[in-house]
Amino acid sequence: MFIDSHCHLSFPELSARLPEILEAMRQARVGRAICICTTLEEFEQVHGLAMGHEQLWATVGVHPDNEGVRDPGVAELVELARRPRIVAIGETGLDYYRLGARTLADMEWQRERFRRHIQAGRQTDLPLVIHTRSASDHTLAILKEEGGFASGAGNGQPVSRGVFHCFTESMDVARAALDLDFYISFSGILTFKSALDLKEVARYVPLDRCLIETDSPYLAPVPYRGKTNTPALVPHVAQHLAELKGITVEQVAAATSANTLALFRGLSAV
Repeated sequence: MFIDSHCHLSFPELSARLPEILEAMRQARVGRAICICTTLEEFEQVHGLAMGHEQLWATVGVHPDNEGVRDPGVAELVELARRPRIVAIGETGLDYYRLGARTLADMEWQRERFRRHIQAGRQTDLPLVIHTRSASDHTLAILKEEGGFASGAGNGQPVSRGVFHCFTESMDVARAALDLDFYISFSGILTFKSALDLKEVARYVPLDRCLIETDSPYLAPVPYRGKTNTPALVPHVAQHLAELKGITVEQVAAATSANTLALFRGLSAV
C-alpha cells in the first residue's frame, strides 16, 4: 500500500474529477493522500476534502510564493491546525525563483511568513511541509534559528520536525536536512532522465528518511510526463526509487508508508 504525502486535490484540474481520482487511487493501491493547503482562502475546501473522505488528510498553510493572499498569524494557524484531520503546517518555506527585479532584501515578507509557520508548528507539535526553491541557505538558516535546534530543549516547545517536499536541491542541502532529522520527499521529477543529480541524492538518502509524493496535478512521472498528475501515479515514483536503491517496490512502499505515518502522526490515529 502506498501513501501520497503531498497532493493538491483542491485545485480545479483535480477537484472536478474527485470520484474518478479516488477510484484510481484504490486501484493503484494508494491508500492515503495528504491534501496540501497553499492559501487560507482555499483552506475550507482542503479541510472539507479530508473531512469528507476517509483516505484523505489535510494541512494548513500559505505557500511562500503566493502573493496578494491573506497572510496568517501564528494564532490563526494554531487555531486552524487544531481541527480534526489536520496533520501538518504548510506548505511553507522560501521561494526566490521568481525574484525578477527584486532583491533578497525585498523578500523579507516571505521570511517572516516562514517564521510564523515554524512557530505554529512548534506550538502545535505538528510537522512542517517545507518548500524551498533557489533559497536553500536562507531556508535552512531560518529553520535552525526558529526551530529550537540551538536551544536543545526548545524553549519549552517541541523542536521542529517535518519534510522537505518535492526535493530538487543539492546533496549538501540533503545532508543538512537529514542532520536536522527531517525527511526528504521525492516526486515524479525523480523519474526524469535529466534529473541525474537528484537520482544521486535519492541513492544517498537512507530509506527510513524517504517519503514519496506526486505534488499533483503537477510533475507527472514517466511515462505520464506532461499529463495531469494524480495520487494514483505515486507508485511510479516508488518504482524508480526502488530501482535506484536496488530493492523491491514493495520494500519502498512499506518503508515510505511507515515513514509517512511516523511523521504525520494524525494519519495513524484514525
